[in-house]
Amino acid sequence: MNNMLKNLVIWLVIGLVLMTVFNQFNTRQTARSPMEYSLFLDEVKAGRIAKVTIEGRQLKATTTEGKSVVSYSPGDIWLVSDLLKYGVKVEAKPEEEPSLLVNIFVSWFPMLLLIGVWIFFMRQMQGGGRGGAFSFGKSKARMLDESTNTVTFADVAGCEEAKEEVAELVDFLRDPSKFQKLGGRIPRGVLMVGNPGTGKTLLARAIAGEAKVPFFSISGSDFVEMFVGVGAARVRDMFEQAKKHSPCIVFIDEIDAVGRQRGAGLGGGNDEREQTLNQLLVEMDGFEANVGVIVIAATNRPDVLDPALMRPGRFDRQVVVPLPDIRGREQILLVHMRKVPLAPDVKADIIARGTPGFSGADLANLVNEAALFAARKSKRLVDMEDFEKAKDKVIMGAERRSMVMPEEERRNTAYHESGHALVATMLPKTDPVHKVTIIPRGRALGVTMQLPSEDRYSQDRERLLNTIAVLFGGRIAEEIFMHQMTTGASNDFERATELARRMVTQWGMSDALGPMVYGENEGEIFLGRSITTHKNVSETTLQKVDAEIRRIVDEQYKVARKLIEDNRDKIEAMAKGLLEYETLDSDQLGDIMAGKPPRPPKVPSPSIPPSVPPDAAQPAAAPAASV
Repeated sequence: MNNMLKNLVIWLVIGLVLMTVFNQFNTRQTARSPMEYSLFLDEVKAGRIAKVTIEGRQLKATTTEGKSVVSYSPGDIWLVSDLLKYGVKVEAKPEEEPSLLVNIFVSWFPMLLLIGVWIFFMRQMQGGGRGGAFSFGKSKARMLDESTNTVTFADVAGCEEAKEEVAELVDFLRDPSKFQKLGGRIPRGVLMVGNPGTGKTLLARAIAGEAKVPFFSISGSDFVEMFVGVGAARVRDMFEQAKKHSPCIVFIDEIDAVGRQRGAGLGGGNDEREQTLNQLLVEMDGFEANVGVIVIAATNRPDVLDPALMRPGRFDRQVVVPLPDIRGREQILLVHMRKVPLAPDVKADIIARGTPGFSGADLANLVNEAALFAARKSKRLVDMEDFEKAKDKVIMGAERRSMVMPEEERRNTAYHESGHALVATMLPKTDPVHKVTIIPRGRALGVTMQLPSEDRYSQDRERLLNTIAVLFGGRIAEEIFMHQMTTGASNDFERATELARRMVTQWGMSDALGPMVYGENEGEIFLGRSITTHKNVSETTLQKVDAEIRRIVDEQYKVARKLIEDNRDKIEAMAKGLLEYETLDSDQLGDIMAGKPPRPPKVPSPSIPPSVPPDAAQPAAAPAASV
């Protein structure tokens, strides 16, 4: 913005100077519109000229009527005598000569102006203006200093182990001699690995903010251009800048864009990306012990990085930044809730229980969506109802109430979702059903939302088999109650088949085939792995794999069908409730399963929060939706 303003001012000054010069020339041109000499003499002979002032060849005349006339003499030696002869008063003055400065200005100004404009454009192209035409080799790293980087560890929550691992980097940057006295060497590089949105970039900024040192930030894709050698030059320039500002931190986000395995692909090894990686390897290995520059990189694809980048001496340490657990989610919510006016009924721990699998970015989005829901209703505070709506929107998608569905399709959707909900409720080791709706959300006509009651880090065989049965519940309910099949179960079949295939081919959960991995080599040629894909199983074994997948699918289909046929009354009650209320929560589903009519839906809380907080109890939760 500052560069744009500066350029605008420069061009404005140049334009004003040019306008002034042209106006001067035009003024002089119009002021000197001379009368022809012959006409001037005719005016003299006619007695209409009263006075003439001679300045060199210029004749400034005043007529008898008081008008001024300008003419030029062609060197007539009889001019004065003719003027006196006709009674004209003659006055002579020496010719005015412009000053030396005016002569220099008029003579040299155009040349100086051209030189100035040329210098200006050359500076712009060479990087005087950011991103000039000749600034290819300049680093695009953005530097944040102590005044502009205010992020500290207090702003980072949900990854306590990762914070502990990088805390000693802060101690080193504050007091390097503490480690050097004992012969210790701080890690030269730290690689942060984790899912998108878990806070890798935020953690790196917090390290710099805590240590109060400059922070250079750049993306891996910023190194690579269409011109060969540019990436390597930018790497060199970035590390030169970093050494001038040491101690400091260099943060490379998405390093897999430039750090993929060398020798990958079908071409040679002399491409631009590999040259950039080679230069990065050299720069990282060339640090002195007292330079004080620490490189932090972030990626969610550590499997594709070059082994040379991962060896000690370059990225010495890998810090895993995982998805937060329930305590981490609560801490993250509290951090983001600082900026939001909350109603008394909002409980961060309840929201955290209902959002397993959410990353830090997901939770920040959840708080923002809740604030937007409250703003739409002109509320002064964000209450628990807004957070519940925001959670439904993030997990299931936005409601599409404007979509008009035929009544038969609504009934089909109601039975479909009731089938999912009943099987999920009656089978053990399935996630509790949190909500069932036939309001179209996202790309689905209806949603059965199951949310686990606790964080889960692995799946057992029985849970996977029951999940497959739940996925078949929707189609079976359509067949039994609507006597038809629709395309709404396509995603259910896809997920069920994929789960069964993985159980057989990857997870060793088949008694017939045993604990082996069956499948084709899935190495990608552009990751530096095998160029030729080949089957590592025989055709006979593949037939056995297909037969085992078919057996699992058929068995779970029978399990789900028996449950639905044995509980037709409950399915009918659920479908009736869905057609009446459109959405059933866990309490209403509990009433139906107990043989009672479902209770009415909860009344939304008023826009102004009550003095006594309402009951904030919510069903334990976390995402898993089936359509």
